[in-house]
Amino acid sequence: MKRNLLLFVLLISVIAKGQDSAFETGEWFKFRIHYGLVTAGYATLELKESTKNNKKVHYAVGYGYTTGMTKMFFKVEDHYQSFFDKTTTKPYQFLRKIDEGGYTKNQEGIFNQDKNTVFVKDYKNNTEKTFNVTEDIQDIVSSFYYLRNHPNIDKMKVGEAIMIDMFFDDEIVKFKLKFIGRETIKTTFGKVKTMIFRPLVQSGRVFKEEESLTVWISDDDNKIPLRIKASLAVGSLKADLESFKGLRHPFMVIPDK
Repeated sequence: MKRNLLLFVLLISVIAKGQDSAFETGEWFKFRIHYGLVTAGYATLELKESTKNNKKVHYAVGYGYTTGMTKMFFKVEDHYQSFFDKTTTKPYQFLRKIDEGGYTKNQEGIFNQDKNTVFVKDYKNNTEKTFNVTEDIQDIVSSFYYLRNHPNIDKMKVGEAIMIDMFFDDEIVKFKLKFIGRETIKTTFGKVKTMIFRPLVQSGRVFKEEESLTVWISDDDNKIPLRIKASLAVGSLKADLESFKGLRHPFMVIPDK
């Protein structure tokens, strides 16, 4: 009886750990985007709570913008929002309103998870269209949270990748996240152990090639982005986490000796 009770407790512990999320309501990030020492802009990402279909859901709000001289030459003002399920991370709705050097979009998408469709309203072009999507589809913002909770994220070997379906620009994009390795980096908060990933992105309008992005995330239970490096068609830039609050788990910094 004692042995069975112990096995039951261990099983419950494993299940609970598997279900434990890397994030919670109230999490907030601010990133400084820069070319070397020159600040080009800032980006924020906040996780709130909302209601969809009479149930509590996550509501993520992202905002990015250029500042100073960069704004004069290449104005960016991007608004992203996503409503997604607290348990499955499946999206219910997204909003995307962007202005990137004159390239603009203003869209809203409503997902029907029973029919595997997304109804997209394009406010810029005054059009409406329904797209068929896969069962495990993510939008661009919910993908970030889904990957942080991916059950294999801590088990990956160098060169391995996670593939997801992401709805972006009116089509299903096969988004691939490749694990590069581990590294301890210096941050605003001190030295932090990180996992390095390379998202494979669509080349063309902004990025030089598929593997132009490199992301460093904390090698702890939070899996928060600490640094992003991008090779662009007009040079390269970095985004470093400048401040945060509302983490679900302790943030691990290596103490100075």
